[in-house]
Amino acid sequence: MRKAFSSALALTLALATGSALAAQDMPEAGLPSKADVLAALDAHPTVEAANARTDAARADARALSRGPHEFIVTGGYASRTVNDGTGVANGRFDEFEAQVTRPIRLPGKATLDRRIGAQGVTYAQNMAEDARHQTALLLAQSWWDWLGAASEATVDRQAVENYRAVLASVKRRAALRDASALEEDQANAALGTAQAQAERSSGRETVARARLFAQFPGFPLPAAAPDVPAPHIPDGGLAPMRQRILGRSHELAAAEALVGRADAQAARARKERTGDPSFGFRLFSEKGGMEKGGGVLFSMPFGGGYRSALADKAGAEASAAQADLQAVRRNIAETADADLADAQTSYSAWQQARGALDAQVAALQKTRRGQQLGEIGLSDVLLAERMVHEAFRTEATARTDAMRALTKIRIDSHELWIGDDDDKEPAKPAEDQPPAN
Repeated sequence: MRKAFSSALALTLALATGSALAAQDMPEAGLPSKADVLAALDAHPTVEAANARTDAARADARALSRGPHEFIVTGGYASRTVNDGTGVANGRFDEFEAQVTRPIRLPGKATLDRRIGAQGVTYAQNMAEDARHQTALLLAQSWWDWLGAASEATVDRQAVENYRAVLASVKRRAALRDASALEEDQANAALGTAQAQAERSSGRETVARARLFAQFPGFPLPAAAPDVPAPHIPDGGLAPMRQRILGRSHELAAAEALVGRADAQAARARKERTGDPSFGFRLFSEKGGMEKGGGVLFSMPFGGGYRSALADKAGAEASAAQADLQAVRRNIAETADADLADAQTSYSAWQQARGALDAQVAALQKTRRGQQLGEIGLSDVLLAERMVHEAFRTEATARTDAMRALTKIRIDSHELWIGDDDDKEPAKPAEDQPPAN
């Protein structure tokens, strides 16, 4: 029993040491290295796909800047036979015709096309950054799932050792006829229950590690999960991080870019009610070259109900984009508020769990002393052991939850892994270039 109590006390001292280390400004304790994380993010298929969409948006912007119109070259050849009306052929003549035409964008359309392209690039860039953000959250979630499961498994394995020590003590007392067979059965049952729970928690640790490796197969995982450190509130508190979440959201910047693009597309659709004219040149040779000439070509489409309907559609989509932007703003505010509340309450819950653990260990110590004096029976000792075990598990879970919440608010505020070195701001659209048709 002394061995069991010493093990519990050792765990308590380890937790206290973790608290002291956390107080020494070690915000990265328990987290993988930034270099490994960035490599894992870059290699994730979601991030690669988002980067490819950014390249596609840049190509689309170049196409919009150049415009949809190209030179059109047409030509024709004919062989004509001419007669005088009596059926007698007067000759056969080769005739040729060639023309070159090109539509021209009306004033203002090129500027809007470039604006549409620029907003599309801005949207894609921000969505690529948001993909990295979401992938970082996935990595952090999987990481703490693994470390949390491993922490609980460690506590459960230690509990098995504690119950084994209790059982060994009961067997020694039984050999001296100081303990009954019932007490030995009780100790055996407690050990069996602890072993079953240790097996389950070990299985959860294995599953959590497998899931982490499946999502990030190139991520260098240590052979054993690192210990979950004691959480630490950074200097300045958590409230400033909430404001950074609101100011650094790539999802919000992407929604704003969508609004800008939709507005430009609506304006472009209104201008498209008037079609682009086409200009060109025509050369021809008839009657074997006896008649030659050239001319200027001009064509102009007239807009009707179809173009008007497209303009109305683009205007409605711009209104929808504005509504979507308001929804995104609410979602970001919800995320910021939830992150702050979760971090604060999780940290407070861990502090309460630490205090309860210390009290349970002290109660276990008094219970064992009472048993040594013959004032307390084995049932009370086993109950105290179980309560200490549960207190250790509760503290381990609360510690993991607090670290998970603190990691999330740091990622969402771009203080960790995402733009934390260069204070990276969401992408903004480039200024419009001088108009060119």
